[in-house]
Amino acid sequence: MATRPAETVPPKAQPAFRFTASVAGAIETCWQKAAVPAEWNLSRDQFQIALERSFAHRFSGAPASADTKAIESYLETLHARDLALACACSAGSDAAWEFFVAQFRQDLYRAARAVAGDANSRELADSLYADLYGLRESRGQRKSLFDYFHGRSKLSTWLRAVLAQRHVDAIRSGRKMEPLEDAAGRERTEADSSARSSDPNDPPDPDRAKYLALMQATVTDALAALEARDRLRLAYYYADGRTLAEIGRLLGEHEATVSRKLERARKDVRRAVESALRDKRRLTDAQVRLCFEYAREEWPFDLTDRLHARFEARNVLEKGGE
Repeated sequence: MATRPAETVPPKAQPAFRFTASVAGAIETCWQKAAVPAEWNLSRDQFQIALERSFAHRFSGAPASADTKAIESYLETLHARDLALACACSAGSDAAWEFFVAQFRQDLYRAARAVAGDANSRELADSLYADLYGLRESRGQRKSLFDYFHGRSKLSTWLRAVLAQRHVDAIRSGRKMEPLEDAAGRERTEADSSARSSDPNDPPDPDRAKYLALMQATVTDALAALEARDRLRLAYYYADGRTLAEIGRLLGEHEATVSRKLERARKDVRRAVESALRDKRRLTDAQVRLCFEYAREEWPFDLTDRLHARFEARNVLEKGGE
């Protein structure tokens, strides 16, 4: 793929929320973690603006109650290196884009094959590349899909989520089948959420953070409760982006068996989450629906590590366990 042509990119608009000097140490820590190469031409100011946007987006414009400790705690959770790469690519850095292509291209194509199959994978991945390049313009400024990445999950996780959601949206828009229901815990990125219209005057739900936290806890518990082999299949498929055929070869199973057991595991996770929310957390049906809706709109938790308990699962399998 050709590299991005050099160009002068208008600076991003300043965020409405700005950090104060009290969190300078936390910002510097993030900057050091990012370890930005000089050839990316990303300034510390640009990176700080990305941090401010991330915090403001996560906390609905960063309310006044967001004190120094809350900001520092949030910044510690970010994937600083991935956020810096997204910022540099969005700003038009050739070197950053070349690094992104070298590091992520094969994973993207593999993830696209896992989502859409061999026939449509290249088209799906290439359409994502076009939007990551930033081919659309708004108010004279190039718009890149990277602008919607805020560093709360790994960049690879976020990219797979965008690919998966685009594939589902394409199926829905083409009316090739009945509307699909998102699997429990699937990350719905802000890139897709931004396409939906909303009333800016609507106040944020004060319980939103609570519902998201409940979803994180219940999904984590549901994954932990799965049989080791089921968790391993989910990890191979969602965390590693492997195809059904690849998983079958690794586990000594037929491709159809892998597909059937993956679907069963997804349903088991969803049932377990719904049951826990109703029975253990005492939520009403309406509140359960809100939990799932908020999770689809914004899933700020990276479950890759939970799925990657597959290393424990591998040990079990090597000893002959199921």
